[in-house]
Order: sequence, then C-alpha cells, then structure tokens
Amino acid sequence: MAGYLTANDTPGRHPSSWYTDTAGEMPDHPSLAGESRADVCVVGGGYAGLSAALHLAERGFSVALVEANRIGWGASGRNGGQLGTGPRADIRVYEAKIGRDDARKVWGIALAANRLVRDLIARHAIDCDLTDGGMEAAWKSDHAAEIANYAEHVARHYGRDDLTVIPREAMGDWLGTQRYHGGLHEGLYAHLHPLRLALGLGRAAAAAGARIFEQSRVTRVSPGRVETAQGAVSADHVILAMNGYLDGLVPAVQARSMPINNFIAVTEPLGKARAQEIIKGPFCVSDTKFVLNYYRMTPDHRLLWGGGESYGARFPADIAGLVRSKMLEIFPQLSGVKLTHAWGGTLAITAPRMPAFQRIDAQTLAVSGWSGSGIHMATMGGQIAAEAIAGQMERWDVMARLPIPAFPGGDWFRAPLLALAMTWYSLRDRM
Repeated sequence: MAGYLTANDTPGRHPSSWYTDTAGEMPDHPSLAGESRADVCVVGGGYAGLSAALHLAERGFSVALVEANRIGWGASGRNGGQLGTGPRADIRVYEAKIGRDDARKVWGIALAANRLVRDLIARHAIDCDLTDGGMEAAWKSDHAAEIANYAEHVARHYGRDDLTVIPREAMGDWLGTQRYHGGLHEGLYAHLHPLRLALGLGRAAAAAGARIFEQSRVTRVSPGRVETAQGAVSADHVILAMNGYLDGLVPAVQARSMPINNFIAVTEPLGKARAQEIIKGPFCVSDTKFVLNYYRMTPDHRLLWGGGESYGARFPADIAGLVRSKMLEIFPQLSGVKLTHAWGGTLAITAPRMPAFQRIDAQTLAVSGWSGSGIHMATMGGQIAAEAIAGQMERWDVMARLPIPAFPGGDWFRAPLLALAMTWYSLRDRM
C-alpha cells in the first residue's frame, strides 16, 4: 500500500501548484549521508520542524533537520495560507474539557502564535504577501447565532477587540454571494503565501546554524538516533514534526492523529474590479460547513479556493472538478472562469481538534495534529518544543495536558470510521 509520502507526488520535488510557480528561489540542501552528530535532530521540514530548528539554533544548540522531500513540501507549502488567531477548536470546548485556567493559558499561547509568525516574517524579512483580515461566514442561520455568541464570549473573557459581527443583511457589503447567513470579521486574522513562509523559515534556520538535509526519508527512530537509508544522526534529543506524513513510522504519535487530504484550486486572473465583486476587501474567508470552504484573492487577483476532503492515501482523479463544484455552489457567477492550478495535500487532525504534544521517551518529543491551524500553531509548536529541550517546560506542560485520545479502529479501521463520521456531518450541512 502506498503511503502518504509517495502516493500522489514525485519524491524530492515540490508538487505542481500556484505556490510552487510563484515561490521564487528554492534553495537545495544536501541529503544525509553517513554518520552525523547533533544536540538535537528534528524530523520534518514543515513549520513545526523549521521553527524548532530555528529557535534551537538561536539558543546555541547544534541542530540537524532531516526532511524526506524538500523544505515546505508537505502541508506547510500547500495550504490555504490563512493565519489564524486562536486554537482550532472553539475556546469554550477547551473550557469545558480542561477548565478555565488552562483554557486561558491555551488561548494566550494561540494568540502569541499569531504574533510569532508576524514577528518571524518581520525579523527575517520573509516576503510572503502577509495581508491582514479574515472572515468566518455562517453556512446556516444557527451558525450565525453561534458566531455572535463566540464573539461576545471572547470579547468579554479574553479581551478581543478586533471582532466585527456581520448580520445577514450586511453580508452583501462583504461578499458577492447571498449564500451565507452572517459572519465575523477578525482584524488579527491574516493570509499569506505559505510556501514562501516555509522557505523563509528554512533560510533563517540555516543562517542561524541549523544543518538541513533534504531528500532524506527517515526509516527508523529510536531514543537518541534517527536513521535514513543513507545515513543516521545521533543526538541528545529528537523532535518529531511530521504531522500527516508519519506513514507508520512512530505508532505512538500516529494513534492520536489521522491524516486527511484537502484540495485547492486557483482561477485565472479575474482582474481587480471583478475580484472585488467576489471578496469586497483584502480579507480571506472560511465558512462554517463541517468540511469547510476557505478562500482568498491572490495579489494578482486570482481566487484561491480550498474545499473537499478524502480519507485514503490517494487523491481523487479530478481535483479541479471537485473544488470547482464547491466554488460554484457559493459563487455561480464564476462558472465560465478557468482553473489554472489544482492540487492536494495531507494534514493531520486529532479527535478533539486539539494539537498533540507528546513525550515519546526520555529523549524524544513529538508535535502534531494541527487540524487545519498549522501556520500559527505548528510554528508555535516548534518554538515550544525548543523551549522544552532548553529546560523551559511551562508552555509544553500546558499543551501536553490536553486530552488527545487515540482514534478508534486501529490501523485497519480508523480511516473507514473517519470517512463514515465525516459523511454524516457533511449530510448535516445539507439539512
């Protein structure tokens, strides 16, 4: 059976996408060969791994980062580019599960994660088209009420003052569709070019002294040692940051996260005037469908649209057709517009949509399960793992206390059970 690392893409090459076409220079790093030694070995070249490597190198640790393909090859270079502000699950869910005190700490970490990404972009001069503003659009009328209640809750209890609740009758001033029942605009939300962000973090980590090895798929992880087909790294500490691309390498991590595929397509340039008729401002959008739509305009006035999921390793044959159907459901006026790019990628979710911070053994930490909030939360996860290795455990301990159960069904039945659950919730969206 093909794994997620090899089922859909050419090993060692970034997948064809609008991001790849507009990424600019993509530096090559050598493959791991022979025996190497480091204070810390990081496995995975996405946001979490790159952030961990950068922050550890800046603290003076010797760091080796090992990536199976290329920096930003996975979800970090393929996602919708939306920079969030909070944890993926509603903070009220956290309050119910872990209590108000720990929920407030998680909220602080998530908000700091948004600032961290912004600070890294500024400090390392990463050109990634960072643009402020985001909207959550209500798919149903009861979703609109939930959004308004959420805004009131976080304004009152968490001091958020950047939120604007949009009633249904005003949605036409924001979007060129009548499909939604209301919305919430967040000023701290933002959007960006995700692959350029990943490449920029890679350049920053290398400049700080981290050694990056690409096209070096890990075949075995044991305490203090990471092995590939051509080499190995011995280290005092190991950080696992592979998210949806574990492919059975570390069962203790994979048991608590589930890989799912998501899909994106990009239109031909619409022109400034037509683009502003679709999204009437510089903000990005996501909606409240269970399998949500998320979309935004690119700097050259293309509509970049994410939507649809699948639950096995293989992508569907017609990604563009799948995404187009989602787009036209909301903006039928785009029926004659061509799609120039379409691609898929794999992320990892946890059952409660909370990230999983795990200590696998005395020398090994793992961070995963970003559940669609990876730009800010994975970047923060890497920083928190770096802090833990440096002996600062406060934020690690908060995140490691989150209750992340194993998915039911074992290796054989987890994906079919997830597909059944997703199908049920998707049917609810149509009711």
